This record gives sequence, structure tokens and C-alpha cells, in this order.
Amino acid sequence: MAIEQVKIKRRKSAADEAEMDITPMIDITFLLLIFFLVSSKMTTPGDVSLPKARHGVGIGADNAVILTIDATGKVYKGDNKDAANLVQGDDEAQAEEIAAYVDDVMLGQSKDHVLIKAAKDVKHRVVSRVAKAVGKSEVAETLNVAVLDE
Repeated sequence: MAIEQVKIKRRKSAADEAEMDITPMIDITFLLLIFFLVSSKMTTPGDVSLPKARHGVGIGADNAVILTIDATGKVYKGDNKDAANLVQGDDEAQAEEIAAYVDDVMLGQSKDHVLIKAAKDVKHRVVSRVAKAVGKSEVAETLNVAVLDE
């Protein structure tokens, strides 16, 4: 009597054979993407109008070291835009020159404040860079920022 070995193949269950077709989900995703791209507005943000200050004390220009920033972002020592007072060089050289100027004027003329007069259209990063340069000063304690009317 000879015994023959036969391999029995296991039947695949319904769960093994079922695959989910994701093509309709991809179609819906692209349709939603196209819908939101077409229906959204691509506008640049407008100017922000800030409210007028109700509190605060004005400082006198005669009691402050003044730094002036014009609309192009150039920094001048003093209240005027004289080419002789222009702070030149790269950012680090300008920071050192501004800090030295603030120290010299505050110690030599006994000024109490530092006033940055910035033109209306100056970017905040320029004012921030000048404020950080004033912060490197050893004697400056109070910093004020004003909008320069042109």
C-alpha cells in the first residue's frame, strides 16, 4: 500500500482577497484641492492703521540723543539728514558706531533718553536693528521711538 502525499492548498478567505480601491478617494482629494484653490482670494494684506496713543509722555528733543532713520533705511546721527552724520558700514559696524555715538553724547551732554525718529515707511527690522545697537550702549537706559513726519 503506497501512500501518496498531496499538498492541500488553503483557501483564501474573503478578507484576504478584498482590497480597497483608493482611486475615488484620490479623485475627491484633487477635486477639493482645486475647489479651494479656485475659490480662495489671493490678496496681499493691506496697511494696518494703528490707533492714536492715549497715554504716554512726550520727551523733549533737547533732553534726548536723536537717531534719524529716513524712508530708505539710512541711519543718521542727530535730528537732521546731513550726509556728514550718515552711519555707514555693514550692520555690525553701524551698531558699534551707534553705540559709541550714544555713549559719547549721553556722557558729554548729560542726556537722559535715546529717541529714534523713523520715517513712516521704514521696515520694522531696520528700527529693531537700530534699537539693538542702542542696547549695546553702556549708559543708555530709556529708548523712545517716534514716527517722523515727512
